Amino acid sequence: MDIFKGLRVVELANVLAGPAVGMFFAELGAEVVKIENKSTGGDLTRKWKLPVEQKESTTSSYYHSVNWNKEILFLDLKEAADYAVAIEKISTADLLITNFKSGDAEKFGMGSSVLLSRYPSLIVAAITGFDDQDRVAYDAILQAETGFMSLNGNPGDKPLKMPVALIDLLAAHQLKEGILIALLQRAKTGKGCKVTVSLYRSAISSLANQASAYLNTNSVPMASGSLHPTIAPYGEMFRCADGQWVLLAVGTDQQFLRLVDIFKCN
Repeated sequence: MDIFKGLRVVELANVLAGPAVGMFFAELGAEVVKIENKSTGGDLTRKWKLPVEQKESTTSSYYHSVNWNKEILFLDLKEAADYAVAIEKISTADLLITNFKSGDAEKFGMGSSVLLSRYPSLIVAAITGFDDQDRVAYDAILQAETGFMSLNGNPGDKPLKMPVALIDLLAAHQLKEGILIALLQRAKTGKGCKVTVSLYRSAISSLANQASAYLNTNSVPMASGSLHPTIAPYGEMFRCADGQWVLLAVGTDQQFLRLVDIFKCN
């Protein structure tokens, strides 16, 4: 599906959230140029390898998960010639995706106000870790600080990190939504804009019903294994006589009565 054929995207982002947004557009036909820092060996996840992966390979399975169908350029923005190449790519782009550390965008002359004054139709999509802090953020830190780890696992166990970088993926999805809205706005006005998302706000907003339960009842959500906080049987796991596990996801009383009838028949 080439719905974004002709859309030009420059990705100045590492690890998962930003590259996931870039690949979303690449999968839908956009021309995505990913700029990696040649002085540090490129995207960090090139080296995040499983023990079974080839050590001499320049990429990893982790890297491949969010970097399909992109043109890769290794540049050092501190070098004048490389910087000129990056600026040339940005000057003709429709969308720029970044996850600069605090202050780096301004240091390289790539702050949103500067870029939008030069290229008024550009959409600048920026990912940060926290709204008002300069700390570098990794997904695991956000899982811990926003409560996801305390909700994950079984009652009485230590907080548990989820086995995928869920906060990064949530931020990526929310940034995509912002970019799509910005593209619709640009189609009407011809003007670009800055779209931002922080891992912290993405995580907090994604607590959904768990956060609402606290706000409405002042009850602190706790780890409950795979059980649902308000309905049952939803999430319960039962081992069958043949050793296989079955998960129940019953959302209404009518569904429960039908389940009981099935059990009676067997």
